[in-house]
Amino acid sequence: MKTSIVILNWNGKHFLEKYLPGVEAYSQFPDVEIVVADNASTDDSECYLQTNHPNVRIIRLDKNYGFAEGYNRALQQVDADYYLLLNSDVEVTEGWLQPMFDLMQQKQDIAACMPKIRAATDPASFEYAGAAGGFMDKYGYIFCRGRLFHSIEKDNGQYDTETEIFWVTGACCMINAKLFHQMGGFDSQFFAHMEEIDLCWRLKNVGFTIWYTPRSVVYHVGGGTLPQTSPFKTFLNYRNNLLMMYKNLSPHKHRKRILHIRMTLDRISAIHSLLQGDISVLKAVCKAHKSYRKLRRVYSQPLEKTGVLSSLSCVYQHSIVYQYFIKKCKRFDEISNF
Repeated sequence: MKTSIVILNWNGKHFLEKYLPGVEAYSQFPDVEIVVADNASTDDSECYLQTNHPNVRIIRLDKNYGFAEGYNRALQQVDADYYLLLNSDVEVTEGWLQPMFDLMQQKQDIAACMPKIRAATDPASFEYAGAAGGFMDKYGYIFCRGRLFHSIEKDNGQYDTETEIFWVTGACCMINAKLFHQMGGFDSQFFAHMEEIDLCWRLKNVGFTIWYTPRSVVYHVGGGTLPQTSPFKTFLNYRNNLLMMYKNLSPHKHRKRILHIRMTLDRISAIHSLLQGDISVLKAVCKAHKSYRKLRRVYSQPLEKTGVLSSLSCVYQHSIVYQYFIKKCKRFDEISNF
C-alpha cells in the first residue's frame, strides 16, 4: 500500500528548512514518498528543495490556488493508496506515520484519521487546529477534544484513547485516496478553512467514519499563512461554515431553521466584539454573510446524500456556545450530555 506525504507550500521556505528534514528522517518506510506541491511561491522554495532535498518530488502549480484547490490539483498528479496531508509548519516525531497507517488498515469503513496535535510553541499543550480530534454541535459550531473556542488544554493524557471523531484537521491527516477522488476532493469554493470538515461531513453522509489516534504525535506552529487575528481568516471561517451547512443539511425546513439560528448567533458574536472595541469581526461577518448568499447559488442542486446532524455520530446534540459562554465549560470533559 503506497502512502504519499503531500505538503502544500506557499512561500513557506522557512518552514521547509526547519521541518522537512524531520519529515524525511522519520518517514523512511517502503512505499512512502514525500511530495511538495508548490502554489507558485516567490520565496525561492523550489531552489531550496532541489538543492537540499533531491529525493522530494516537486509539483509546480501555476498560481496560488489556496488550500482546497491547490490540493485538488496536486493530488490529481499523485498515485497512492493513502494521502498524508501535512502542513509545512508541522514538526513530526519518530513513529508518527505507522499508527495512522495501521488504523486505516484495521477498519474497513474508515475514510480518514489524524494524530494528536500539540502546539510547537507550547509543547505541553494541544494545538488549536485539531488538538485531539474534531467535533461539531447541532448548529455547526466546531470544537475539539482539548480545545473549546480559544480555551486550549494542557495534554495530561486525558485524551489518550483512540476514538471516532467528526472531522480531521487539514494540518495533518491521512485519507483514503480513492475516496478523496470519489467525493470530488475539497470544495474549491472554500479557498481555505473548513474544506477538510466539509469533506469529512460528506464522507460521513455516505456511511464512512473518521478517527483519531493518540499513538501518533505531531507539533503544529499554526497560523503560518494566515494568523488567527487575520480578518480574511475570520471571513473565511464564518462564510465557509455557512456554506458547509447549506450543502450538507437536507434542503427542507430543518436546514432553514438551523441556518437562521446560526446566522443570528454570528451577528451576536460580531456585536459582542464591537462592544469590546473590535470592529473587524463585524466587518468580517457582514462580508461573510453577503458572500455566502451569493455562493450558495452554486449549490442549487443538493448533494446526493444529505441529512440532519442528529443522524450522524460524533455530533453534540446541544449548543457548545451555551456550554462555553453560559455554563462556563472550558474543557471538553466538562461538557454535559455528550
